Amino acid sequence: MSRPRVVIVGAGFAGYRAARTLSVLTRGKAGPLDIVLLNPTDYFLYLPLLPQVAAGVLEPRRVTVSLTGTLPRVRLVLGEADGIDLDARTVRYTGPEGDTGTLSYDRLVIAAGSVNKLLPIPGVAEHAHGFRGLPEALYLRDHVTRQVELASADDDPATAAARCTFVVVGAGYTGTEVAAHGQLFTDALTRGQRHRPDLWPRWTLVDIAPRVLPEMDERLSRTADRVLRQRGVEIRTGTSVKEATRDGVLLSDGDFLRTRTLVWCVGVRPDPLAEGLGLAMEQGRLLVEPTLQVPGRPEVFACGDAAAVPDLEKPGQYTPMTAQHAWRQGKAAGRNVAASLGIGDPRPYRHRDLGFVVDLGGVKAAANPLGVPLSGPAAGAVTRGYHLAAMPANRVRVAADWLLDAVLPRQGVQLGLVRSWSVPLDTASPETARVPGRPGTPEPGTPEPGPPAQPPVEGTP
Repeated sequence: MSRPRVVIVGAGFAGYRAARTLSVLTRGKAGPLDIVLLNPTDYFLYLPLLPQVAAGVLEPRRVTVSLTGTLPRVRLVLGEADGIDLDARTVRYTGPEGDTGTLSYDRLVIAAGSVNKLLPIPGVAEHAHGFRGLPEALYLRDHVTRQVELASADDDPATAAARCTFVVVGAGYTGTEVAAHGQLFTDALTRGQRHRPDLWPRWTLVDIAPRVLPEMDERLSRTADRVLRQRGVEIRTGTSVKEATRDGVLLSDGDFLRTRTLVWCVGVRPDPLAEGLGLAMEQGRLLVEPTLQVPGRPEVFACGDAAAVPDLEKPGQYTPMTAQHAWRQGKAAGRNVAASLGIGDPRPYRHRDLGFVVDLGGVKAAANPLGVPLSGPAAGAVTRGYHLAAMPANRVRVAADWLLDAVLPRQGVQLGLVRSWSVPLDTASPETARVPGRPGTPEPGTPEPGPPAQPPVEGTP
């Protein structure tokens, strides 16, 4: 008899944890499973540390975890899921070189994650880029470095000021950390331009909400607000973007900020993979039972940002789209898939809030582990300790980079690995951002084509 096959779509927090849990639970069992992980890249991306990559604190490989190296009993198939046939129990996909294929399954775990949320604001799609994947972080680091270097050589004070102005839209978890780390990074870059003491980097954080980190505890919000303002970050709450142009950003209060940098951290939406399945949805997410199974399709499970999971601690609500929930749901999905195949018993997903941590760069952070509010160096230590404990690999390398960053100056150089058109806002995500070797992406060393009909801002992240 053939072995039962479990196909897991996506290797984000939920998909990676589901694969690892299922692999451990079925190790040494009679009739082992064929566990297949479908993902466009060969790594799991630890998203919370991505702002540190953009700021030059961590090298890119530190936040990537090899799938084949850490999931030895899981077969990796490189590709992006194009569609699912529930009746035939198959998943169609396109590989990194344009080839297509089909995977049959006995159990399916949909953990496709999320993509950037694009709002219908004129110019945003053309002149901004998101912050959801490694290519975007690498591009932002190059772009910020380039803008400071160009500003230092520009004789026009107005143009130099525009190049040294950086606008981040979205004061949630990601946007706040990008602004916090970005300010420290550009301060270091401008200090290196000793012949231009008049260069002053200006970071502006914009959000329609009344405070930064609106989804978190007010004490965390106040701590983050205080740290950002002390560093010189301008916080514009109760404000939104009305229009983005090549020369800057028009805000809803009428102010026009001249800038060459617009970082879009407004939020995410579920990956559209499940939209055409004809199943019950909740704001783009698949409705699932507490066991993470899809109603009427007991062989299909969904978790992470792709799933609307009932919050058993708050009846009538669904768990939010956070990495913390995705990580835990992935473990629950792995256990319940194994239970559906006769290994163990199914359990409903139930969580207990362990608190949140926000890394603000240097020794500063805001944290409330187990509900205890912390700030300053104590919060910084807790935050970094949490990340080291949560990462499934690379802990020593990450700690070594942190140590080197504390005692050595950062290297502010451009690598030129990612072009602006490679990370468009409307498709950019950890799964879909174009990378070398992917169809439509020129090989390294080939000339960059001319600008399109509506060109993005030169070097816009």
